Amino acid sequence: MSNATTKRDRLSIDVRPEEHKRIKVFAALRGETIREYVIESIRERLRSEDEETQMMALTTKTGEVFKELWDNEKDAQYDAV
Repeated sequence: MSNATTKRDRLSIDVRPEEHKRIKVFAALRGETIREYVIESIRERLRSEDEETQMMALTTKTGEVFKELWDNEKDAQYDAV
């Protein structure tokens, strides 16, 4: 599917003039348009959030597995220590 036929939603945000200037400068330094810079910044943040969420899910799942393994009468003596 080409970009021309891909459905897109529009996102509009208001930023302070000094933020706009900074975004414009950083985009120019990277040879990007403001749009390209902002979209890539958002995608990078989303990837980071996805990785953090996956790690939290893994940690939670691992914790549940260990709880099942350790939650028994034989190991209960260690709970008192």
